[in-house]
Amino acid sequence: MLCVRHIYAFALRRCQFRTLSSDMLLSQLNSCTTEDQVFDLVGKNKAKLSEKHVGNAISLLWKFQKEKSHLLRNIDYVKNHSQFLTLRILAENKIEFMDNDLLVDTLYNVLRFTVEAHDSLVEELVIEAWRRLERFSLPTLSKFALCLNEQQMYSSPLIGKIADIVNVNLDSIQETRVLSVLMISISSVISQNFRERLIQKAELLLETVNSISFNHARRMVQFLRNVRLTYRPLLEKCNKVFLGNPSQLDLENISLILGLYHSLQFNNTEFRLVVKQKLTETIDDCNNPVSFTRLFAALGPMAGQEVRERLIATALLMAEEFNCHQALAVVETMEEMECRNSHLIQKIASLLHKYLDKYKPTELAKITQALVLLHCHNAELYTKLRRLLVGYLQVNVVPSDISMLTRVLSMLPSSQVDEVVINRVDAVLPQCNLSDLNSFATALVRWVRHDQSHQQRTSGPGAKLLQKLSNCGYQRLQKASDLDQLLEELRYISGEWFEEILVEETINTCQRLMDQITWMNVLEFSSFLIKTNYRCTPLLDRIASVAVQHMSKIHPSGTYTLLLPFTIMNYDPPQSEEFFEICIQHFSSHLGCFEPHLLVLLGYSLAMAEYFPPAVINAIFNVDFLAKLDAQIESRYLSLHFLLCNGSTNTAQQQIHRMLGEILGGSQYAKVSVLTPYYYGIDFECILDKNKKPLPYMDQSIVLADLVQWGPDIQLLGKKGLPPGAQRIAVEFLDSKAFCKNSCHLKGEIAMKKRHLEILGYQVVQIPHFEWNSMELSSKDAWMEYLKKNIFETK
Repeated sequence: MLCVRHIYAFALRRCQFRTLSSDMLLSQLNSCTTEDQVFDLVGKNKAKLSEKHVGNAISLLWKFQKEKSHLLRNIDYVKNHSQFLTLRILAENKIEFMDNDLLVDTLYNVLRFTVEAHDSLVEELVIEAWRRLERFSLPTLSKFALCLNEQQMYSSPLIGKIADIVNVNLDSIQETRVLSVLMISISSVISQNFRERLIQKAELLLETVNSISFNHARRMVQFLRNVRLTYRPLLEKCNKVFLGNPSQLDLENISLILGLYHSLQFNNTEFRLVVKQKLTETIDDCNNPVSFTRLFAALGPMAGQEVRERLIATALLMAEEFNCHQALAVVETMEEMECRNSHLIQKIASLLHKYLDKYKPTELAKITQALVLLHCHNAELYTKLRRLLVGYLQVNVVPSDISMLTRVLSMLPSSQVDEVVINRVDAVLPQCNLSDLNSFATALVRWVRHDQSHQQRTSGPGAKLLQKLSNCGYQRLQKASDLDQLLEELRYISGEWFEEILVEETINTCQRLMDQITWMNVLEFSSFLIKTNYRCTPLLDRIASVAVQHMSKIHPSGTYTLLLPFTIMNYDPPQSEEFFEICIQHFSSHLGCFEPHLLVLLGYSLAMAEYFPPAVINAIFNVDFLAKLDAQIESRYLSLHFLLCNGSTNTAQQQIHRMLGEILGGSQYAKVSVLTPYYYGIDFECILDKNKKPLPYMDQSIVLADLVQWGPDIQLLGKKGLPPGAQRIAVEFLDSKAFCKNSCHLKGEIAMKKRHLEILGYQVVQIPHFEWNSMELSSKDAWMEYLKKNIFETK
């Protein structure tokens, strides 16, 4: 009986195939030009429709939608039409007769009309596709994987099975469309080794395929975002594809790519300048809330002052039309722009207040952070925000969500910790990773400091929970066995709690896992070590060793990250010369891959180590390069890397200033907060004649920085210069920031500053904080003697 049934099904399929190739119904379907014509034909021929007819009809309906703009599409009309329901019922009844391509095409097209994943047709199509999975061609497999991805089945066993098939057949994939779709679909279930193979395959196809689609390159960048890997070689290849297809750089695509680049912390000046120009040209066309919001988010952070003011003015006029999602996008962009327009801030705040009940917890967290950083003053809004955040905190069970909610709660004005928050945090601590613990600690420190009660600050529930947090942090570090996992948890950690409580134990853990530092994670580990400011020579030596052995595998721009801990911490590894020379050789022929600001920082870093490669110097001091640097700075996304001011004067500097006056014979013999040629700031300056006698500034017309010239003896000369034999003395108080966290060793920047001041003709007196504040110098007489010795007894 079973055999007869199979023979009948086979004969029916053959018969239907012959019918499809010759019947008039298919021709009539293909001649339809509107949805209503298709529905009319379906209604009149229900009994005659084969699985091919049904699939073709659904495909036509989606084809008509694709040909319309988003604003003109009528998906709900089609989805709710009685004949579309007929097609769905017919499709479900004919699933077993569909061939593989038709099966997946039907699933894909039905999902275009927002049919729910739990709909019986969708479920039956997925189940049948799962049965046939091994027989799918790779293009069909990729389309099916995309359907599963749209149903948010990111980590299902079915996705795992697809990943296995891709793993076996990866070498045979020759289409970037197929590969890019599969990459993003299986990104949640792949191993690190499989991830590397996928990236290598993507690079190979990008290099060998003649014409690469814009969308295929975009999906590859999405894959890197999904796996949280900033792999520059693939990003740069995809970026070239984007720049090579300017016609496809519309507002939607630009917004999407900028968002991906932001997530990956990848910047490309050429791309930003191109899209900035394109976006600026579209301002007048963005006259509705949807397009304007997208434009505001993309262009606002990189716009110049004039364009920024136009955007803000338009936002003020259009604000009342924003829906809840658009209002959220605008306030996030205002935060990024550091907007200070009080009218727009208050208008958006009022709008957010109206929509507040519609937001999810993560969105409320974004709103809270943005409003606080924008210095918005709206007590009623903050009160409601706090109530909603606490409500979500009480019912949430995910540690990362609870840490996020706790962190933003602590940011609210006049916020005080309450028992609900303490108990919720306490309950979830055993499940938390280091990043979550750091968020909790940051919030608790803020609350404890705001508490007016001394007893509560020292022994209250907040203080006790902080101690428990620290213990959890220690335990997690001591149990750590995977360096990559540890680096993932440490990636965004910062703040006092980590620096004061955990940094030493973290370094000990890293030393224990030191053998796991490889060429694949050495850049991330180097970045982490820079952040700690902890001078651990075994770890630095390991970085240098890995770099020397595997430099060819590291992207040239990564050499900046490799060099930085050595130059900042003023440390030479055992194979120092070999290490620096290999780094310099590696990037010297690839300077074009450096962003302009990064090349400047590379040169600065090398100068700290007293390396001055001609290739770098020639590349920087070049008119074309300086023009690129100007253009990059104008895009306004660069932060200032070097601050010229010294900040406020501390107690020790005030002491030194008073004592210098006494030692030298009066305040007129010392200058305070001097700005030297080339803009070095120094705490104090005095001048001694050839007999070591102080020269008063009011009596000597000594000019510090006017008409600076360089004499043959490399001494700084002013209009009148210094009297013969006189010497400028620079007195610098070095606080803890001048040294590595665990060391009395000068950091590279301070050592370089001393060299440069000496080149400018100064005798430099450096006063380390640990000497000035030592028990040995615990009286005024001892301090006075210390200053005299350093100023008068040096050469």
